[in-house]
Amino acid sequence: MQKLYKIWHNNKQLILFILLMSVFRSAVADWYSVPTGSMQPTIVEGDRIVVDKMAYDLRVPFSDISILATGEPSRGEIVVFESAAADKRLIKRVIGVPGDTISLQNEVLFINGQALDYAVISNDTQQLIASENLLGSSHRIRIEKTASANLSNFTPLTVPSNHYLVMGDNRRNSADSRVYGFVPRAELKGKATRIAFSLDYDDYYLPRKQRFFTDLYTQ
Repeated sequence: MQKLYKIWHNNKQLILFILLMSVFRSAVADWYSVPTGSMQPTIVEGDRIVVDKMAYDLRVPFSDISILATGEPSRGEIVVFESAAADKRLIKRVIGVPGDTISLQNEVLFINGQALDYAVISNDTQQLIASENLLGSSHRIRIEKTASANLSNFTPLTVPSNHYLVMGDNRRNSADSRVYGFVPRAELKGKATRIAFSLDYDDYYLPRKQRFFTDLYTQ
């Protein structure tokens, strides 16, 4: 006991800092490293994403126990969730909220029977980049022309209570609700808000300074 007391006495400021930081990252905010390109062009491999863990729930630190619901995801928000169906953590954009009927026809989304508006930003032999207006929330999507079009269509689906339909912005290269089904609200970990920093995996992990501190909703 005397040894433990000595360690505490000599290092209490450091120990308290580590404890408080751990609580903060567990219950308030954290960052998430993005390993895949399923959210391109909004998020690219090597981005470190800041996640607001209090956006939807106030939780007991170091647990999944929700003390209080603090909000609900809206269409267009980017969420991080622990997918039981995929058996891993995923980051995707909310397309459909409870009660919505969603369909996809040749890359065009329909929400409650209304086709979304699209504006082409760039178009070449490899890919198409477009702005998608998600009934008031605009963001960019990517369609790789050389990728399979198996995910380019689905028949109307109604989002059940306490669930969400999510998709990646890289439409033909994202395993999302088209593969794993609706996301239960209980799986949500938080709302992705901005890029903290970014490392270029293809250029010796050098920092992409132009992406530092970028808001994900004003790109």
